[in-house]
Amino acid sequence: MGANHSREELFSSSDSEQDENEETNFEDANENDEGGSSSDRRIKSPISIDDVDAKLKALKLKYSSSTNIPNAVKLYLHVGGNTPKAKWVTSEKLTSYSFVKTNTVNDEDEDDDDEEEVRDSESFWVLKVGSKIRSKVSVEMQMKIFSDQRRVDFVAGGVWAMKFFTEEHCKVFVTQFENCLFENTYNVEGNEKNKVKIFGKDFIGWANPEAADDSMWEDAEDSFSKSPSPARPTQDLREEFEEASNGGIQSLALGALDNSFLVSDNGIQVVKNFAHGIHGKGAFVNFADGYQSKGSSAFVTPKKTLLMKAETNMLLMSPNTGRQTLHSTGLHQLDIETGKVVTEWKFGKDGTEITMRDIHNDSKGAQMDPSGSTFLGLDDNRLCRWDMRDRHGIVQDLVDSSNTPVLNWAQGHQFSRGTNFQCFATTGDGSIAVGSLDGKIRLYSVSSMRQAKTAFPGLGSPITHVDVTFDGKWIVGTTDTYLVLICTIFSDKDGNMKTGFSGRMGNRIAAPRLLKLSPLDSHLAGANNKFRNAQFSWVTENGKQERHIVATVGKFSVIWNFQQVKDGSHECYRNQQGLKSCYCYKIVLRNDSIVESRFMHDKFAVTDSPEAPLVIATPMKVSSFSMSSRR
Repeated sequence: MGANHSREELFSSSDSEQDENEETNFEDANENDEGGSSSDRRIKSPISIDDVDAKLKALKLKYSSSTNIPNAVKLYLHVGGNTPKAKWVTSEKLTSYSFVKTNTVNDEDEDDDDEEEVRDSESFWVLKVGSKIRSKVSVEMQMKIFSDQRRVDFVAGGVWAMKFFTEEHCKVFVTQFENCLFENTYNVEGNEKNKVKIFGKDFIGWANPEAADDSMWEDAEDSFSKSPSPARPTQDLREEFEEASNGGIQSLALGALDNSFLVSDNGIQVVKNFAHGIHGKGAFVNFADGYQSKGSSAFVTPKKTLLMKAETNMLLMSPNTGRQTLHSTGLHQLDIETGKVVTEWKFGKDGTEITMRDIHNDSKGAQMDPSGSTFLGLDDNRLCRWDMRDRHGIVQDLVDSSNTPVLNWAQGHQFSRGTNFQCFATTGDGSIAVGSLDGKIRLYSVSSMRQAKTAFPGLGSPITHVDVTFDGKWIVGTTDTYLVLICTIFSDKDGNMKTGFSGRMGNRIAAPRLLKLSPLDSHLAGANNKFRNAQFSWVTENGKQERHIVATVGKFSVIWNFQQVKDGSHECYRNQQGLKSCYCYKIVLRNDSIVESRFMHDKFAVTDSPEAPLVIATPMKVSSFSMSSRR
């Protein structure tokens, strides 16, 4: 599912004779609603030349009349979902579309002329197609453009396709849609002046990708093809192991050494790491034996876990009880070998209790360091490094401490306001990428958390999760409706290749690429299911390259071939307007909503596969998939 595009290739883009054939090949959606079957509507053969002539004249009249209707299109509806009976049916053989500005999506009685005069700050653009569709112009529509077929697909309560009568009409629609989308997103008109204001002069290629410098993508493709064991495009996923959980799995903590850990409602299940996945239950740490908020008997399921000290310790962070927030004032440190909570730490600075919304290892491989005592913290307007030693470098006496010990704020910055940090990730050398509510992704060097070296502008959607490759050359940001892939490579004034973590990138910045679901797959995933936790495959060694990107949407685990996404000549990018979007992916479908999908560490890749196993956790079980070549 997902890798096959046959469901989309149902229209042929050619002349009017083929268009006439479409009218006989597609069933009428209105007739379907009346309960008629396709077998009852067979095309009758004409019985005379006069009949043939009459039919041809009628067709000629019908198609010539389309030129007299502004914005004329044919409208199709996809029915049958992902079943063998799935098909496109004709909804309206001839209708028209319009973009109108209004204060409401559902008011069908408003006059179009009145809508166009709406100018107040609460108004927005709506796409209307005939009497069937009225939808706010937004990324949630998942608009996909097939310029060579004079066609667009989108989601609006169902999966629809509009076919235009000329290529020029298709281009006009796409331009109008993008301008309306820009205005709905940023509340300013989509002209060149405003685009420069929103994105900045250095990032104008993000608004006008044709003007962007894509040479960095090409350089990356060359270096990727020279790396050992290039990824093969004919790889399949095969399920190897399936392990039931002892409770509702909340998160997955993958280890790079001997074990991985399933964090559930009532405890932590230890499982063994193998070359084909995780399998075999080991010790079980029961939260009831000591994991609870200090001074309270209430049990709190941790929402964030972090492995440390050669994966012998785990930090557990939960939202504060009784508060509607994702923030926490402290965390627990669990000794995995003894199964005991060592202590409850508090976050504090200058004698004042503060909160954190996320924690992260110092670098990609830091969890394997047996002497590691520091980790990173993130809050809405804070970025810092915490140290479990005191200011004199002596490990605090946790056992005899009568009061809850306070972590040492070792490094960081507290911004005045406005950053709205949401998530962060680290490279192999400890550089930091931070995603924000406004969609910006900021890059901080190892030496300073005060000033971002580079700040990529947002595309209008909050960044809910971010990941970065070991070498820092690539970043993938997660939004609710798409993934954004960013190249951080640039050439300095001396011609040296660097990344945006180490210096200002100037104006030779490549446009990002988007990873999306097709409108049909997006609709099948469910209206309330959003992209979550996109991550690269896991590499912690110089010279090795991540080969896949995986993300979760509802019951879907979606996998992109990283090399394919970077290939500018890839078929997905042909005949596209705007930012290049890749729709070539594999989907692994589970019977329950997926908690997390992650590739194991690169060391677990076997000889017949260049990729480590993929682990997919649902609330009641965890499955492991190996990637092997087709035979």
